[in-house]
Amino acid sequence: MIDHVSVGVSDLQRAARFYERTLTPLGLSRLVTRLATVGFGRSYPEFWINLRADLTPVQRDSGVHICLRAKSSGEVDAFHAAALNAGGRSDGAPGLRPHDRVRYYAAFIIDHDGNRIEAVTFPSDDSNVMGTRAKA
Repeated sequence: MIDHVSVGVSDLQRAARFYERTLTPLGLSRLVTRLATVGFGRSYPEFWINLRADLTPVQRDSGVHICLRAKSSGEVDAFHAAALNAGGRSDGAPGLRPHDRVRYYAAFIIDHDGNRIEAVTFPSDDSNVMGTRAKA
């Protein structure tokens, strides 16, 4: 349904370094580098960062976020840890989030410009999730 997404960043080089580290656990790597944009993906750019020199930081209450699919809870854990190690902030630690219609395991981070990024997976059972968390 969605082919690709992009977020604005105020410092392209800083953001590229941040996202290189943060997206690696999800299997995404830098595929395209242009003057004012960088594209990350597996086989084609699915996630873009675009330079907006006069960018106002994204407001926390904007409600906007982008969610990226992870293959496992271990990838979600690694995504969250990588983002924190790269200077991002946590906006929701990795964990199981049971809801009335769907059960999922996710983590939320905020980049240097206020962009809220989530990694999510849909585990088949709690023992798999708990086993993965214990190793992280």
